[in-house]
Amino acid sequence: MSIHVIVGKGPIGTATARRLLDQGHQVRVVSRKGGPAAAGAESVALNASDAAALTAAATGAAALYNCANPAYDKWETDWPPLAAALFDTAERTGAVLATVGNLYGYGPVTAPMTDSTPLAAVGRKGKVRNKMWADALARHRAGRVRVTEVRGSDYVGPGVTDQGHLGERAVPLLLRGKTVRVLGNPDVPHSWTAVDDVALALVTAAREPQAWGRVWHVPTAPAVSSRQAITMLCAAAGVAPVKVAPIPPFALRAVGVVSPIMRELQEVRHQFSQPFILDSSAFTAQFGIAATPLADTLAATVIWWKQRLAQDAAA
Repeated sequence: MSIHVIVGKGPIGTATARRLLDQGHQVRVVSRKGGPAAAGAESVALNASDAAALTAAATGAAALYNCANPAYDKWETDWPPLAAALFDTAERTGAVLATVGNLYGYGPVTAPMTDSTPLAAVGRKGKVRNKMWADALARHRAGRVRVTEVRGSDYVGPGVTDQGHLGERAVPLLLRGKTVRVLGNPDVPHSWTAVDDVALALVTAAREPQAWGRVWHVPTAPAVSSRQAITMLCAAAGVAPVKVAPIPPFALRAVGVVSPIMRELQEVRHQFSQPFILDSSAFTAQFGIAATPLADTLAATVIWWKQRLAQDAAA
């Protein structure tokens, strides 16, 4: 049984903890506030940007998992010190550093994204993530750390709430028969990545030496449009299909005045205005792991939301 340290206890961190626990490992989840994580995992409260504190928590660990998620509007200030602390901790402890990345670094694309698609970000957040990977890769090539990164598209699944386009902004509304408004064109194909598939890819990449020193795309189901995905959610919920409409650009700007998350979505509008398709065939070919069928993930999403809404109503 090995020690595994996870930084961040959001949906991805929690799913990763559960998978490692199921494999019989000792799991330590680090977060700023601490508190309950996955059942059976040790919870540690500390600021992960403090390299000394993080090193103490990760000493003896086989792997260190970067599942952190700084506030969406503070990536430029919060990610650099956190990334540096993660790099330093991996170097000091010898733990493999496995990071959850995203697709922002590719910028606007006109073809399906592969693991070797050029990093051509035009937005601030994409440039931050590209700098992080460049720094990690430089240390890896210098023999100072062992690193890998897995990248998925927009997350869907149990536990995905305010930052999920098929989460809080969709499921509670469709369960009431209300119109669901989406970013961009609701009829262009878009890739949706299951949180459980991210966790499986992350744990696999951390464990397998052939995964180190490069980026991998998380196994992701074939792309469907926002409208199709919401119709599938309705079917899973046993409700009639609801109206799906785009958020008008002026409305997005207006809401962005008071909502940092909505304001920051301006940078990624291109992902929903044209086909945004993730090619994850390399990971599947290398490790024999395929994506969870989207219908299964959406069904699990609906069940989770019904339970959550029932608990909220009873509280």
